[in-house]
Amino acid sequence: MKKITLLLAFSAFATAAFAQTTPSTEVKMRDNGTTKVVTKTGKTNVGQALDNTKDAAGNVAHKTGSAIKRGARKTGRAVKRGTQKVGNKTVEATQKAEAKTE
Repeated sequence: MKKITLLLAFSAFATAAFAQTTPSTEVKMRDNGTTKVVTKTGKTNVGQALDNTKDAAGNVAHKTGSAIKRGARKTGRAVKRGTQKVGNKTVEATQKAEAKTE
């Protein structure tokens, strides 16, 4: 049942995408006797939904990238603090050892 539903959904998307590529033209007669040619190339509801889904996926990817970047910065700062602490402890230990030997 799920496969049939998915197949129907994909065929509806494909049909709507195909429908978007063929613009429709209308010729309108004005009150003064002139004609106006109007070409409609707007998106269908399904086509707009596909674009919205694509935009939403892009937003999620952007947020994920920002979170990874922020996490990398935090990790870098933590590593820097950790190495500074270790370096300070090493200097203190070296100074104590030198004081004992004198």
